[in-house]
Amino acid sequence: MSSPIPTFPEAMHLEPAQRYISRIGVLTSGGDSQGMNAALRGVVRAGIGAGLQVFAIYEGYQGIVQGGAYIERMAWHSVSGIMQQGGTFIGSARSSDFYTRAGRRQAALNLIRHGIEGLVIIGGDGSLTGANLFRQEWRDLLHELVQESQLTQAQADAHPHLAIVGMVGSIDNDMFGTDMTIGADTALHRIVEAVDAIASTATSHQRTFVVEVMGRHCGYLALMAGLATGANWVLIPENPPEQDWEENMCRVMHAGRQTGRRHSIVIIAEGAIDRSGKLITSDYVRKVLAERLREDVRVTILGHVQRGGAPSAFDRVMPTLLGYAAVRQLLHSKPADEPQLIGMRNNQISISPLMENVHKTHRVATLIQEQRYAEAMEMRGRGFVEAYRILHTLMRAQPRPPQAGQRQLRILTLHADGPAPGMNTAVRAAVRLGLDKGHTMLAARDGLSGFARGQISEIRWMDVHGWVARGGAELGANRRALQPQDYAAIAEQIRAQRLDGILIIGGWMGYQFAHALRERRAQFPEFNLPVICLPASINNDLPGTEVTIGADTALNTIQTDLDKLKEAALAARRCFVAEVMGYDCGYLALMAGLATGAERVYIPEEGITLDDLRHDVDMLVKGFRRGKRVGLIVRSERADPYYTTDFIATLFEREGGGELLVRRMIFGNTQQGGRPSPFDRIQATRLAAQALDHLIEQIQKHETDIGCIGRWEGKIQYTNLADLGALMQTTAQRPRIQPWLNLRRVTQAMAKEPM
Repeated sequence: MSSPIPTFPEAMHLEPAQRYISRIGVLTSGGDSQGMNAALRGVVRAGIGAGLQVFAIYEGYQGIVQGGAYIERMAWHSVSGIMQQGGTFIGSARSSDFYTRAGRRQAALNLIRHGIEGLVIIGGDGSLTGANLFRQEWRDLLHELVQESQLTQAQADAHPHLAIVGMVGSIDNDMFGTDMTIGADTALHRIVEAVDAIASTATSHQRTFVVEVMGRHCGYLALMAGLATGANWVLIPENPPEQDWEENMCRVMHAGRQTGRRHSIVIIAEGAIDRSGKLITSDYVRKVLAERLREDVRVTILGHVQRGGAPSAFDRVMPTLLGYAAVRQLLHSKPADEPQLIGMRNNQISISPLMENVHKTHRVATLIQEQRYAEAMEMRGRGFVEAYRILHTLMRAQPRPPQAGQRQLRILTLHADGPAPGMNTAVRAAVRLGLDKGHTMLAARDGLSGFARGQISEIRWMDVHGWVARGGAELGANRRALQPQDYAAIAEQIRAQRLDGILIIGGWMGYQFAHALRERRAQFPEFNLPVICLPASINNDLPGTEVTIGADTALNTIQTDLDKLKEAALAARRCFVAEVMGYDCGYLALMAGLATGAERVYIPEEGITLDDLRHDVDMLVKGFRRGKRVGLIVRSERADPYYTTDFIATLFEREGGGELLVRRMIFGNTQQGGRPSPFDRIQATRLAAQALDHLIEQIQKHETDIGCIGRWEGKIQYTNLADLGALMQTTAQRPRIQPWLNLRRVTQAMAKEPM
């Protein structure tokens, strides 16, 4: 699973050297997915900002065939207020007419009449394949229209080519060319919310539930939902279970009951099959479990609820960036260019040949049909395979016994700094994976101070049952700083507990503590052991990773609250100044502003000037005089020590000349709470697995490095923290390198209407 916010290279600007296109159209086609509206908004506003005329085509390809009112020129405010809506604002429909030559000929005529020279298609592989066919036939279609006297030769000559770019809208995340498709993250939110709710009622009655999710040829949703919810069995099409899987499944479920587990969850993709290629239905799984375990088993088929509802923060930000990049690609396209797919690979906006990706997508389905499952799994990618491996360990009822003659390592895990959603998930994964490898896992309660006081105990398999979905920090997390004398006590605890390595799941204090142990090794030889940090902080202010555990949950919490503020403001024509957390890092503020369509974002990396405030007051006043009904300003808590949230709200209302009714909102610690998002659960699990592997490897090699495991350029990797100061800014608590800052330009492009 990719990071929740892709980076955006500064080189991807909108100013082309030579422009071949002046009018573009955008349509959504095939099944709807959450985030399509954000993509549409991104295309419209980026296009208008670049001086293009942008036309929305309603009802997908049927709208091109129908023409007339189905093709409408968009203004800046045509796409205001649509980003938080599910579905697609301009509609989507299956078009039997477009499948015919006559229908495509009529579609070409309608595009020529509007002068449209480029199309942005937001849809699945079928929609994108249709766009490619349309482009290939373009010259012949125009020739036929000239022969029928529906076009003049001069009109045809003026539009010899049709440029095509595509974005993938599909909740299944089943398309090559992008690590994440538009809608997949939100669909995962819907599934995880549903399974969490089902788990609570299942626990009350000691029931087993079989939950069916979408995914005809792709098990992404089932696999990731299983990882994010702690499911006890998962069935996907790419890797069918071995023969006699029914008996194995029932044995695992029964063993779980014997350990005290009060409920069981089976997640099945709608396209799940057995090794012979036969479909495994949710009802069949229910019957097997009910008959063999003699339990009350229920089936829940989530169906289209997975495609509904407001999009997540990721499914607002990523489609916005893809829409911006799609316009940029059209501006730089040349007549002979093949259609391109705009996606995200390794946490970077990527552009790749559309049809090559379509063929690869179809290839996986073919491999599954041919029962070449190992190849199908390989094509899904390393992350998919790794997630499958981790899931099958975590699904065990008990860990495997240690191997004969194996050295059992003693590994301590603890928290440092404030709580972040996903901390419990990381502890659960580390404990269970460590126990399954035959080692002894210990936990320090109450953070660093608890470590010094000796609040340490073994932690076992079922001790972390249910932690995957819990917010907060069950082990305890605080910001109490250590005193010099505490290090002697910690050295004594390391010696008494015979620790071989330490895993710290937390924020900046954890990084500092790891570095302090290294610096004091001459004084305390006990500190000569490897220490790995997992970055957990809602502020996203730690080095060695593009995004920290907890930041995605906090961002979604902020987004939900800002959506409510905008709804309230809409009724009364108000402007809100909202303050979010972040300490010295403006990540949450900038991303929240981009995800909610804020007019202005103030972050500590830029600061605030009086000229900024004058400009922003003037911008808001002019907007409200033209009929604007809501204004939103997002301020990071440390954006400026003098221009506070209260000051800005008072200034705006005072200088607004009666046009602005301004209210302020400080969200506070609600941003640290709540159940972790699917991304934070999955990231915490995968990072914990990598951290544990690295820690064990270091111990076995007698190495004593300190470092962190994080995500960089979309990949999980290790960063040495020996020179911690070189990784951080000297005047603020934030990393020297912050790739997300490149998104400021896009944020401004989406908020600033051309005059």
